[in-house]
Amino acid sequence: MEIKKVAVIGAGTMGAGIAQVCASSGYEVYLNDLSVEMLEKAQANIENSLARFVDKKKISADDMKAALGRLHKTTDLIEAVKDVDLVIEAVFEDLAVKKELFKKIDQHVPENAVLASNTSSLPITAIAAATRRPERVIGLHFMNPVPLMKGVEVIRARLSSDEAVATGIEFVKSLGKIPAEAVDYPGFIVSRILDVMLNEAVYCVMDGNKPEEIDKAMKVCTNFPMGPLELIDMAGADVLLHVMECLNRELGDKYRPAPLLAQMVRAGQLGRKTGQGFYSYKK
Repeated sequence: MEIKKVAVIGAGTMGAGIAQVCASSGYEVYLNDLSVEMLEKAQANIENSLARFVDKKKISADDMKAALGRLHKTTDLIEAVKDVDLVIEAVFEDLAVKKELFKKIDQHVPENAVLASNTSSLPITAIAAATRRPERVIGLHFMNPVPLMKGVEVIRARLSSDEAVATGIEFVKSLGKIPAEAVDYPGFIVSRILDVMLNEAVYCVMDGNKPEEIDKAMKVCTNFPMGPLELIDMAGADVLLHVMECLNRELGDKYRPAPLLAQMVRAGQLGRKTGQGFYSYKK
């Protein structure tokens, strides 16, 4: 099916990034959030991101203006989804929250629309079960930061139709990104492999290694562009803990979160967004 209009539900870091790349690729985008403040912050972040692309001569000022003209913000969920071809949910990683949201979306979105979740770990099959159209539900797991990262996991849930998956793949390609098909098991491919490595880096800190030495070793010895602890601080320790808890519940004890990770989350040391993680970001 042809995608022309896209709704992005959730105006956080991921939602704003997804909305930006969709609008930049020619799609009419309806960005929805419960909070006007979140929508305004997302607008500012999108404008700043596009301006950086203009400064680097990757896009023109006219391209930026056109993309922003295709971006529509609303706190009304029904208004956002009532006339779109694709819905991409990017809200907080909580299965109950996502299921309730998909149930509401299902009541107001066109019958032929594809519904997608940007979750990094939660089962798409369970989310799809909250709708009357589980065959139209897939996962589209974008990577952070969305405007820069090329890969997107396309997850086939147990009841996803071939058409819905094919639509997701073609949509990802239309954004100038590269789709990677994944099966609907906890963590899919990327989180299941990457987050275990990040969790192991936390264990290395517990063993007495300095965070800066761990990051340096991984960058200079394995050619990583960013150290694992730097990456945790950027993504958020709470996000990693949540994924590891999901993996642990579904796949066993080898995915047990590092105790230090849970302790940092309890202390509110989540990384860049709180000013303190494995490194300090306080001015």
